[in-house]
Amino acid sequence: MADDGVRVWLVERTYSDDEQNLIILTYATPEGDRYYRKERALTSFSDVRDTTAAVEVDETDLGAVDDPGLQEQYAAEARRMREVHDPDDVI
Repeated sequence: MADDGVRVWLVERTYSDDEQNLIILTYATPEGDRYYRKERALTSFSDVRDTTAAVEVDETDLGAVDDPGLQEQYAAEARRMREVHDPDDVI
């Protein structure tokens, strides 16, 4: 991992209610205090892109998790993912 990158773990995968074929992937730090959101539009059923257990992102791309309950949820799921998966595992 690069010195300026932060590894975040997949904690949530949701489908957008507003737009068709939009998947929202949320990754978080193991502490659950910061998150990274990635939106993926699927253009067809043959549009296959792997979703990995973790990604490395620039620290400036992370948002703060202000809700204590959500922070606890993200922390628990990020730790679970880290314990069960290698970062490059396809989820």
